[in-house]
Amino acid sequence: MADDAGDFARSMSIATSGLRAQAGRMRVISENIANADSTSQTAGGDPYRRKVPTFSSALDRTLDAQVVTLGKVRPDGSAFRVKYEPSNPAADQAGNVKYPNVNPLIEMTDMRDAQRSYEANLNIISATRRMIQRTLDILKA
Repeated sequence: MADDAGDFARSMSIATSGLRAQAGRMRVISENIANADSTSQTAGGDPYRRKVPTFSSALDRTLDAQVVTLGKVRPDGSAFRVKYEPSNPAADQAGNVKYPNVNPLIEMTDMRDAQRSYEANLNIISATRRMIQRTLDILKA
């Protein structure tokens, strides 16, 4: 029984690490979406650069299990979108304005993926809690 309790705790902790990592991923994606149409504060300057979240796996020694964490958030090195808008205050000498390298369609796809992963981890926690409750109910009887 003590081993089962450890397995339940391990399952919940691993799923909780997944929740935290996916919540961080959604935060980064939200920032990308919010800045998708922003321009530089200065003429000819660079706009917001898309950020890409990464994940890392680490051994949690107290659980003796691999857990996931949000790793480094890296800048996306792809090119900015450029539009000819000579009247825009952010335009360079040639009249071109740089826009962020954010594609809202990709961001929404990534957000759905993060949401599904978050929900899957939440389902693991709910299922584990139900199993713990059923075990306690059996032991009481």
